[in-house]
Amino acid sequence: MFNPFKKYRIDRLFFHSFAIVLIAVIGVTAWTSYSNSSKALVQTTSHYQQQLLDELNNEINTKLVMIEQISLSSSRDSELTNYLLNRQDEFERYRRRAEVESALANLTYAIPLIQGIDLYMDNPILSERQNYIQFRNFKDLDKEGRAECLAKSDYCWSKEYMFPSTQGEIPVLSFFRKIVFENDYLGVLVVHIKANEIRKLLTGNSDGSNRIMVDSEGQQIMKIGDALDQNDWSRWIDVKSNKSGYVHIPAKDDSRDTLLVYSRMDNSIWTLIEFTSWKQITASSLKLAEWIGLIGIAAVLLVVLLTHFLSRQFTKPIKRLVTAMRVYSVGGDNVDLPVDYENEFGYLFSGYRKQNERIEELYLSLERRYEQQRKAEIEALQANINPHFLYNMLDQLNWMAIEARQNELSRILELMGRMFRIGLSNGNSFIPIADELLHINCYLEIQQLRWGEGLEYSIEASPELQTLYIPKLTLQPFVENSIVHGFNKQRSGYVSIAMERVGHTVRIVIDDNGSGLKQSEDRPHNRHTGGYGIRNVRERIAGYFGASYGIVLGEREEGGTRVEITLPLLIEPPSKND
Repeated sequence: MFNPFKKYRIDRLFFHSFAIVLIAVIGVTAWTSYSNSSKALVQTTSHYQQQLLDELNNEINTKLVMIEQISLSSSRDSELTNYLLNRQDEFERYRRRAEVESALANLTYAIPLIQGIDLYMDNPILSERQNYIQFRNFKDLDKEGRAECLAKSDYCWSKEYMFPSTQGEIPVLSFFRKIVFENDYLGVLVVHIKANEIRKLLTGNSDGSNRIMVDSEGQQIMKIGDALDQNDWSRWIDVKSNKSGYVHIPAKDDSRDTLLVYSRMDNSIWTLIEFTSWKQITASSLKLAEWIGLIGIAAVLLVVLLTHFLSRQFTKPIKRLVTAMRVYSVGGDNVDLPVDYENEFGYLFSGYRKQNERIEELYLSLERRYEQQRKAEIEALQANINPHFLYNMLDQLNWMAIEARQNELSRILELMGRMFRIGLSNGNSFIPIADELLHINCYLEIQQLRWGEGLEYSIEASPELQTLYIPKLTLQPFVENSIVHGFNKQRSGYVSIAMERVGHTVRIVIDDNGSGLKQSEDRPHNRHTGGYGIRNVRERIAGYFGASYGIVLGEREEGGTRVEITLPLLIEPPSKND
């Protein structure tokens, strides 16, 4: 796992860590402040906008319901229905037409909200164009294209459109109501109201507002300001429900983030919707976040300077210590570390000075040991002269025995020479098992020359085992102990040596048919040499390999002694440093 504290310099880690943590804290603080304040502002704005829309909805609904009631009462007027039944003569029709026109005109004069009234019927007597009351033909109703809603209902409102009048074209809203008498469809009464009056109500006291008025079918009746298209907002609210609320419409394509607040009242068919730019609402929150960011930048700069100063104070003594360690040399002109530090750096400097003193002492000790080792090597080289001299003397005695035709003595001297050469082994402590077996074979052959046919032996070891290594002169003390002490009361004897590999160890078994351990213990003076040799081998194995390996001596059931030696499997001799 990657650990930056193991790779980069401490002062840089210290500096960057503080800067990153501070920047992260400031960023989180700014974002949290912006997010929470934005939510609070949106909730507050939507709450007040919804209250305002409820008031406006109530006022508009009152005005429009009044128009609906006037239309209803007018459509049920007997004079109007009698005129539409068209059962009078021509004179009577003109008279009744005048009465109906007068009654409807009175409504337009009494209620300033009404711009004019149209009455659609069969075979109307047309009015003058500048008159506020117009009698129109049924056929013209379909041409307007604004009365399509009558196909689903007996009355409906149209959306805002331009209406021709004596003052020119003015925006109006029209209310259409069917006139039915005894299941007969007599005509349609259309009341035109001034859209600007409703627009004033919809605008209220908020200039620059973006609002729309929608009927219960989702048809947009009126719009003020820069409102979203119906396709953009219609999927976010259900105008048929009686719930008011607000929703955040995220930006899409060319549109912007918008807060949509809508008002729908139980006693009204109208839904008022106000659109407010999300950016406009959250502008103060963004400003707050910007101020926090500016303060954070100033704080970062201050902390950067502070951490730079602190990091230098922390790393300066460390750099001095590293420099002192790099140029240090035993007995040389080394860097002096300050002694006025009383904190952890003082402990570090003190420990380093003590370590240097210890190194100086060890260096002097190594010099003394080197001199002693050099003297010991010279003495060892001088001591090697004696074993080589003895080996050469044995070789000379062997040639003398051959010349004197003393073959048996010559063989003994030859075998002793081999044993002596293996015993020297150039000073090595570990030799191949093959050499160890050759050494013990020479010894047993010498004993056979002494015993004659009374001594027999066998050695079993696979060629693979013979290439392994063993401590020098491991087997000889046990074989010698068997012959000297085990066979001291016998005229014959048998010695068996067997080796096998067991896992990662070498197991050596030495059996003899001598007197055994108990009988030989009765003569401890005869075991002095053998006992010392066995103890020597046991201590060497423990010193080389530990308590997991060693020697076990025991009695054989058929008589005699068994020695089991367990050694590690050594493919090569251990180094002298091990």
